[in-house]
Amino acid sequence: MSVVVFYFLAFCIGASAVLSVTVRDVFHSAIWLTLTLLSIACLYFYLDAGFLGVIQILVYVGGIMTLFVFAIMLTARIGDRSIQQTNRQLWPGLLISAGAFTIMLKIILSGPWANLITLNPGIDLKVVGRALLTQYVLPFEFISIILLAALVGAIVIGKVKE
Repeated sequence: MSVVVFYFLAFCIGASAVLSVTVRDVFHSAIWLTLTLLSIACLYFYLDAGFLGVIQILVYVGGIMTLFVFAIMLTARIGDRSIQQTNRQLWPGLLISAGAFTIMLKIILSGPWANLITLNPGIDLKVVGRALLTQYVLPFEFISIILLAALVGAIVIGKVKE
């Protein structure tokens, strides 16, 4: 039963990731990306890494994707049919993706991964919180300023001139 759940989650992650880059509507692409991130959070919960699952939902789904959706909605004419949304680099992209997939598959199949994977279920949240507010406070605040600047930039770009 657990193998079925894992393969179902893997299928959901793969299918929604492919759909997020192949659909033509940018809003639908953001929705598929949200489903991809939620499926990854479910995989974290399945692997007994609840802290990572909660962080995945709070930061990426709750924060980043909300920012993406607001930026899409505030940008004028982003979903307009007159804007050409085609990719002229389909074949080079497919070739590079197939090569990268082949290399990663060879690496995965050649290594003894069972001996390398160790989960630490006893993550101390006090240590994580202390590190986030002492050692990593500058990168954390820098990322928040970048996200704020991106949102303000989307509002300025999307502002309709009368």
